[in-house]
Amino acid sequence: HPPERFDMKITILGTGDTVGTPRVGCDCPVCTGAVKDGKSRLRTSFLVENEGKSVLIDTSPDLKEQLIRAGAPHIDAVLWTHAHYDHIAGFNEFYRVQDFPPAYAPEKVMDDISGFFHFLRFKRNIVEPYKPFTLFGMEFEFVRVNHPPIDTFGIVIRYMGRKVGYTSDTNPDLPPETMKELFGCDLLFLDALMPADVHIGKHMNVAEACDLARKLSPKEYYYVHMSHRIPMSHPGAGRDFMTFDL
Repeated sequence: HPPERFDMKITILGTGDTVGTPRVGCDCPVCTGAVKDGKSRLRTSFLVENEGKSVLIDTSPDLKEQLIRAGAPHIDAVLWTHAHYDHIAGFNEFYRVQDFPPAYAPEKVMDDISGFFHFLRFKRNIVEPYKPFTLFGMEFEFVRVNHPPIDTFGIVIRYMGRKVGYTSDTNPDLPPETMKELFGCDLLFLDALMPADVHIGKHMNVAEACDLARKLSPKEYYYVHMSHRIPMSHPGAGRDFMTFDL
């Protein structure tokens, strides 16, 4: 029998933190090297494609550049993990480009983002955490993470027996239900804001992210939401516009 065929594709549109890399005005080795080499980390978001449809996970401030570089796909749905600027601000880039896509998020996240975009009209879909729902042949599930002080969620995607996880912004103290849902992913993306010697209470550093990965036992994992403190060539670091066929 021929090998089983998987059609879902995930593209990392950005792997940077709220200010991206290079950071404006920064003369650290990572930023100066990025400028010299023409490299960057755009703000973190993902493009998920299946059945000719495209779903965004978060809408970063760099969304215009991200979509152009991804081939200008029509976006059919948006999933929002939390209401911080670097994960939502690009939603207005759909203005005069296409109809604003329907959005999916837990209730408090949706309320906060709707308030931010009070001047836009779009379809709001309230989703209960830990209750999977289907879009374009893929199953999505919002799972709680720990990013105080606001409600924040990771996302689990299931398709044809494969499972993909994304922690979103979080510290390593995840609820047991979330640990269960993220366990054993084929592909896992982890918040890793800082190097191992820097601790920030609402994010993970790379050592904490690595330890969490060991607990979750994914087949493959990558760090995202990285600051300019992490070298572009850091082991395990995701890269903007990496693609994965599942």
